[in-house]
Amino acid sequence: MSDASAQDSGREIPSLVDVSRVRELPTTARGVRTRQSLVAAARRVFERDGFINSRLTDITQEAACSIGTFYTYFDSKEEVFTAVMQAAQDDMLHPGVQHADQDARNVPAVLEASNRAYVDAYQRNAKLMLLLEQVATIDPEFRRLRLARSMAFAQRNARWIERLQSEGYADPDLEPFMTARALSTMLGRMAYHAFALEEEGWDVDAIVSTATKIWLNALGVPADGSKRALTRS
Repeated sequence: MSDASAQDSGREIPSLVDVSRVRELPTTARGVRTRQSLVAAARRVFERDGFINSRLTDITQEAACSIGTFYTYFDSKEEVFTAVMQAAQDDMLHPGVQHADQDARNVPAVLEASNRAYVDAYQRNAKLMLLLEQVATIDPEFRRLRLARSMAFAQRNARWIERLQSEGYADPDLEPFMTARALSTMLGRMAYHAFALEEEGWDVDAIVSTATKIWLNALGVPADGSKRALTRS
């Protein structure tokens, strides 16, 4: 679950990519299009062949360009993989933004919509999420990328939890960041098993419904979305 409108918790969200591995974006429209074509081609190759078995020639062939063109925009396979992951992370980190301005009093509905948006985005990017898990075990830089990704989700969710606490919906005794880490990890691993590992028996509606109920119970938010009894006037 994510909510971009929650109040600032005092923690800065870390970058989702190692900027040292991504050079500046091109300044011309043609350059932007060419780079986007390379990133899209690289994603198809990585998803098809995996990171280790993918070759730069496979990527340039898929993008219908030369090796020289590739090196105009990227220095290595690692750099273009980072760019692919950046695009996927942008897709996954922001799906709940459209729900952020909804009435906070309808907490169950906002939470369910945000959880569904996250699950749908994870499903779109499941192959890349599996690749990131694998590459993170052999490359320290991508391990940091994976940690930064999970931290970004947790910090945004912590701000949302803090807002619910300040408005009287959530248990004020919960530590927002650790609570967010626990609940975000739960939903992420559910999606990982369902879509990355392709474990049988998972259903999108069941994932969303179960995760939402667990979130509400853990946060101490009444099932009807009302404020907690002790805070009512």
